[in-house]
Amino acid sequence: MPDASTILAFITAALILLIIPGPAVLYIITRSTEQGTKAGLISVCGIQAGTLVHAIAASLGVSAILMASAMAFALLKYAGAAYLIYLGCKKIFGPKTAAKENHKPVQQSMPAIFWQGMVVNVLNPKCALFFFAFLPQFIKPAQGNVTGQVLFFGLLFTMLAFMTDGFYALAAGRLGKYLRSNTYYLKLEAYISGMIYIFLGVLTFMMQPASSSKK
Repeated sequence: MPDASTILAFITAALILLIIPGPAVLYIITRSTEQGTKAGLISVCGIQAGTLVHAIAASLGVSAILMASAMAFALLKYAGAAYLIYLGCKKIFGPKTAAKENHKPVQQSMPAIFWQGMVVNVLNPKCALFFFAFLPQFIKPAQGNVTGQVLFFGLLFTMLAFMTDGFYALAAGRLGKYLRSNTYYLKLEAYISGMIYIFLGVLTFMMQPASSSKK
């Protein structure tokens, strides 16, 4: 079990990173805005399920293998970028309304939103970079059970991320309630959301592994 000072330092550093909106936060905001607070919170659950996958992978040493292999990192990055761009294109070119008479956007099921969020974060190279470059700074091999320490901090980070991402989901849900009552927004909603997904895909595509920053 890490000491209290190390845990406090990790919480402080993690919260600073988490409150700065990144690709996952923008995804959650978009989902909350287009389909409501419940959908946003479900997407948060999916995102954090993906974070848990990275935490377990890091505790097993998979993250180190991933970062050591340029090909493996590239595959993760390209898969994540392609998936986000696919979601954007599907949003733009797919069905725009559930019924012509009320102009309501097509609603996705909650399970679909959960799994979509999970896939987005499992394929998020930024999350893999976090567990490879940031989390190890708080690991103390002298205390033993390195795997347990990595898993502990991974679970703690997931809990903190759930709280901060949940705040963004709630705030965006309130904004979305207003936007969804705006006829002009409803006409453009699919294009706005789709372009955000595509933008996130491009950001993911441009992401570089930690080692590249040293060149």
